[in-house]
Amino acid sequence: MNSKNILVVGAGFSGAIIARQLAESGYKIRVIDSRNHIAGNCYSERDERSGVMVHTYGPHIFHTDNEEVWEYLNQHAEMMPYVNRVKATTKERVYSLPINLHTINQFFNKTLSPDEAKKFILEKGQADIVNPETFEEQALKFVGKELYEAFFKTYTIKQWGLNPSELPASILKRLPIRFNYDDNYFNHKYQGMPKDGYTPIVESILNHINIETSLNVGFDKNEIEAYDHIFYSGPLDAFYEHQFGRLGYRTLDFEKFHYSGDYQGCAVMNYCDEKEEYTRITEHKYFAPWEKHTESVCYKEFSRSCTEKDIPYYPIRQVGEMEMLYKYLELAEKENKITFVGRLGTYRYLDMDVTISEALKTSRVFLECCETKNKMPAFTVSVR
Repeated sequence: MNSKNILVVGAGFSGAIIARQLAESGYKIRVIDSRNHIAGNCYSERDERSGVMVHTYGPHIFHTDNEEVWEYLNQHAEMMPYVNRVKATTKERVYSLPINLHTINQFFNKTLSPDEAKKFILEKGQADIVNPETFEEQALKFVGKELYEAFFKTYTIKQWGLNPSELPASILKRLPIRFNYDDNYFNHKYQGMPKDGYTPIVESILNHINIETSLNVGFDKNEIEAYDHIFYSGPLDAFYEHQFGRLGYRTLDFEKFHYSGDYQGCAVMNYCDEKEEYTRITEHKYFAPWEKHTESVCYKEFSRSCTEKDIPYYPIRQVGEMEMLYKYLELAEKENKITFVGRLGTYRYLDMDVTISEALKTSRVFLECCETKNKMPAFTVSVR
């Protein structure tokens, strides 16, 4: 048994995977979480009334090109085939997302071929925008005014609480359009849903004789000296008691309702107009199409600024937050036995596959540092 006394703060994917990897190498690990359940925001449970498996903190759809991550996940779950096909309601009509050839033809009442559509959209785009700096400029350059206003402008304002002209172009990283009829929302090689939900995956990962998991337990900095190393997946600014202020996040509110039958015919329906305050409605039985349910459970999803009492979801990473973040990073990088991990610990938006990959990497770095007697870094990924 390795003698190091390890604490992992947070029982989501990051904390659970690090704990498991080190436990398999002989370390005794204590995992704590302030919530009353494991799995963090990936937590899933059966809705008592409908029997539907519900993604409690919003839908999580697994997709990756990382074979190591996919194989790791399949060690702890039976992954079922699942293709995410998102629909969008705008201007009292329903379209497929991402914008594809069907969307273009339907929206403009055309019957364009792929090559004709490329030429058509190129002419719609604003060619005078050479180097787009904002989200708005990026969209106008590549899809033009009509598609931008129908699918992106209002939805983005509702999602981020900011005008697209205030958001960086990097948010809209890829050309948000396809010139074929492919309506698979993701392009990744591996896509799927866990047959029994996400909670049993994390439960399986934590199921090791060398791991002790304690729920409803918050992190106390006074206990740092009791441990040889700590992996912290809580909010970075909270670790430093918000001494420079609170980093900006968006949070989500959910309005749950049941429906006898089939409410919307798909898992995700985006609402791109101003008249609806919510950004989308999710119908959770469609996240498990291999199951059959007569009753449905749905969630209206509302996005707003995160307060100190809310669950943080999306780091904003605007100029103000970045300046504050750098101050916290300077403190963090001086730590001797703390490693910050995960979405909150590194203040970055992370998909599940990236979270898993980074947790596996962090575990390897730690074990290498122990072997070589080098200092374990505060961050094992680039966070600036």
